[in-house]
Parts: sequence; C-alpha cells; structure tokens
Amino acid sequence: MTVAAAAPGPRPAVGQVEALPVNPPAAKPPAATPASSEVSLPAAAPPKVGEPAADAAPKEDKEKAAPRSLRSRLLIALGVALALAAVLYLMRNVLLGTPTPVYTAMQSELVQTVVASGRVVSPQRVTVALQGTGRVLRVAVAEGQTVERGQLLIELDNSDARASLAQASATVAQAQARVRQVRELSQPLASQALVQAQATALQTRKVLERNRDLVAQGFISQAALDDSQRAADVAISQVSSALVQAQSNTPSGSDAALAQAALEQALAGQQLASAKLSQGQVLAPAAGVLITRDVEVGDIVQPGKALMVLATAGQTQVLVQIDEKNLSKIALGQKALGSADAFADQRFDAIVSYINPGVDAARGSVEVKLAVPQPPAYLRQDMTVSIDIETARRAGAVVLPTNTLQDAASDKPWVLVVRDKRAVAQYVRLGLRGDTRVEVLSGIAAGEGVVPVSKTGVKAGQRVRARVQPSAPPVRENAAGLDPMGT
Repeated sequence: MTVAAAAPGPRPAVGQVEALPVNPPAAKPPAATPASSEVSLPAAAPPKVGEPAADAAPKEDKEKAAPRSLRSRLLIALGVALALAAVLYLMRNVLLGTPTPVYTAMQSELVQTVVASGRVVSPQRVTVALQGTGRVLRVAVAEGQTVERGQLLIELDNSDARASLAQASATVAQAQARVRQVRELSQPLASQALVQAQATALQTRKVLERNRDLVAQGFISQAALDDSQRAADVAISQVSSALVQAQSNTPSGSDAALAQAALEQALAGQQLASAKLSQGQVLAPAAGVLITRDVEVGDIVQPGKALMVLATAGQTQVLVQIDEKNLSKIALGQKALGSADAFADQRFDAIVSYINPGVDAARGSVEVKLAVPQPPAYLRQDMTVSIDIETARRAGAVVLPTNTLQDAASDKPWVLVVRDKRAVAQYVRLGLRGDTRVEVLSGIAAGEGVVPVSKTGVKAGQRVRARVQPSAPPVRENAAGLDPMGT
C-alpha cells in the first residue's frame, strides 16, 4: 500500500514565523482485504501557531489507558476472590460439617410425677334436716362457724309437743299407781279372801258330816242334810274363786301383768312425746364447720328438707381424678405436693391414702384421695387444687430431652448422636419418661451430644458441626402423655 505525502500549504505572510512541519507517525498497514487496492490518506493539516505538536495526544491516551487497565485487573482479581469465597462458603458444610444444634446427655436426678386437679373435701358431710313440721323459732349458728357435738343449731316452736309430753307423763303416773295398787292392796285382799273361803269351806264340811250322822239317827230330815250339802258345795266354789283371784294378783298374775303393761304403754307414750319435743331442737351430730345454711327464723320447715350442711372435723382430704393409663404408676403412701389456684405460690404436702378399685367408664379416670396431714389455713371446703404426685425418682440418671427421640412410641426408639463429628443413629433403652425429659438406660453415655428432632434434615452418617444448646434445669417431670389438668 502506497501512502502519498500531503501537499504543502500556503506560504505565511511577512513577519509570521512558519512552523516546521512535523511528520505524523507512520500508520500501521490495515489488514488484508479480499480486493487489493491502494488507499490514499489525506494530508495532515499543519499545526497552528501556539498549538502543541500532533504527537502529544497519543501520549495522553496512553497515560489515561494505564489506570483503566490496572482497575480492570483489580476488579477481575476481586471477582475471582469473591467467587472463590462463595465456593468455599458453599462447600463449608461438606468440608467442615453442617452446623447442627445438639443437646448434651446429662447425669442428674430425675423425678417422675403425675399431675391432676381436684378439690378439697372433708372426710364426712352431714346434712341437717327435720323429721317433723314446725315453725323456726331460732337459728343459733351462722355459715362458717365451728360447732361442737351436741350444740344447738335450730329451735322450733314446740308448745304442742310440750303439752303432749305433759299428758303422757300424767298417764305414766296413773299406770304406776295402778301397779302399786295391785301390789299393795289387791294382792293382800285376795290372799285374805282365800283364807276366809277356805275357813268357810272347812266349817260347812264339818256341818255336813254332822248332819249326815243326825239323819242316820233320825234326828233331822233329809232336807236339812241337802241344805248342808249345798252350803258345803258353795264354800268349795268360793275357795276356788278366791284361789284364782289371789293367783291373778301375784307378781306373775294376770292383774299384775295388765297393770305392768299399762305402765309400759304409758312410758312409751311419754318417750314418744319426749322425742317429738326433742325434734323441736336440732343439735349438732358431731364437731365440725357449718358450710351451708338454708333456713331463717319464721320459716315453716317440712320433714326431710335439708336445712344445713356440716363438714365434720377430721383430716382434710383432696379428691382428684387420675387418667386410667397412669393407674399403674399410682400407689398408696406416695408423696405429693399440692397448691391451690388462689394461692399458687404456696405448696402443701399430701399423701395418697385411697385409690378407688373401680374406673369411671364415662371419663376413663380413677378416683384418688390424698390426705393432707398439716393443711394450711387458707384451704377451704371444695377449693380447687392442683396435685403433683411423685411416682418415681432416679438419682444419677442419664437424661435427654424428649425432643431428641426418634420413634419414641416404638419398641426401638433411637437418637442421632454426634461421634467423630458425624451423626450416628443409635438405638436406646428408655426408663422413666416425662413431658420434657427422659431417662436413658443404655445406648448413650453422659456427655455425648444428641441431635434434636427438627427440620434441619440431618441424616445418619452426615458430617456435622455440633453447637451445644443450653439444657433446662432439673425439674419434676410429669408422666409422659398426661394432661397436666388430669383430664
């Protein structure tokens, strides 16, 4: 390719300095094209007076291009470094292991409990009612008052009963007088009448015998002998009658028996009248606390209507319903802690004293009573309480959180334990089970880290980085699967 030189420009005027022409740098030949031809470049214009030389521009371009080239190299290096860091970050779980929270198997005391709710009851309640009808004259006690055995509770208007008792007492006095009459008068008179009848019979018999001799001798007639015979027969009859009368007046005789029976009947009437009179006063059958009163002065009460309820004095008890599936854990004599809903920060001791042999089929529960040896002053009848029954205790047990168990309900529960920085599936044998913690009898040693059941997707054999989670402080564990309210 031929490059032609530019034609010289016009001559400068007189007094002007003519700038020397500066030859521009030779241009590089262009790349070959399919058709070969000559290319003529235009001649470069001569520089004006005061302007820099034409080769200064390429130098400035080079100076500006140098920083841009360094910046590009820095950006490329930074991009490579970021890409390498991203790759290392993505590969960290493969190289170092997946960060995984673990719980450490701890050796501590484990207490298993069964929790249920119930109410405070008295050993016995007595409902106070009347057997008769009457008007209330006086109510001697108020609700919540402590009463002693035999103390007056209710008094009725008993004027009719007093009159009936007086009449019955008079009848008793009359019957007693009749008994004395039989003993002191009738019996002696009957004895004397018997003696007289016997004497008369003896005399008439002698007269009869004498008259028989006289008739035989012809001194008296047969009519006189008949009269003597009749008199003797009458005398014998009188002796028999007097004998029966005397026997009836003896202490074992019929007259004495009738008099005694009348006396007993009168005494029974007196007792009945006295009982009716006593019904007008209702007395406390036992010492205790009056918890219900449903009667006022002036009321007309009917037989059998409950007027008061008395909680007899005795050991305070708590009645709870235990889920039947926890029946095997409950035994007599087990200790418990109770708390009232109204005083939740205060606890009292209790002991299992009674387990109902039957099961409530409707609720699937068993009635259990707990004795409270030293009831606090705030406990009230029918107050709602929560009971925490201690069913088992293990000292130095290896304990894990329940959320680390896999297939906990199966015959072969297992856990993911971290060993040599890998998650290893390990079967375990369990002991006591609670809501939050469980005892491990074999398979796991104290101090080993166990992966909780979660959505992290950690699998057996996977490399992991253990992040130990803080363990909860030891607590009394509820029996597994039990509703804390006992329902």
